[in-house]
Amino acid sequence: MLIAGLVLAALAAALHVFIFYLESVAWTSSRARATFGTTPEEAQVTKSMAFNQGFYNLFLALLAFGGIVAFAAGAVVVGLTLVFAGVGSMLAAALVLLVSSADHRAAAVKQGLLPLLAVVGLLIGLI
Repeated sequence: MLIAGLVLAALAAALHVFIFYLESVAWTSSRARATFGTTPEEAQVTKSMAFNQGFYNLFLALLAFGGIVAFAAGAVVVGLTLVFAGVGSMLAAALVLLVSSADHRAAAVKQGLLPLLAVVGLLIGLI
């Protein structure tokens, strides 16, 4: 189950890299605006905020990926610590979005499902 948890963590990290791309690179594009439900004007006004937020998502993904690499290299405790920090933070951010914005609950579930499954898989694998 530990390997399944790491695979789920990698998928969660990949999703967060995609979110980084949407927020920090493509924020004003029609694709990103459709994903986030913003108008061209709203996207332009919030561009710098989204740019910064995208990097938060990238750093969480890198934390999880770094943990997976460390685990694979034999540094099991360090690796799992980094993976838990990355996916745990992803899950916490999704929970904040879930409880703070009724309009964004579907996005919170999409953003938080893989990290939740990764945490559960890793915990079961450690038992």
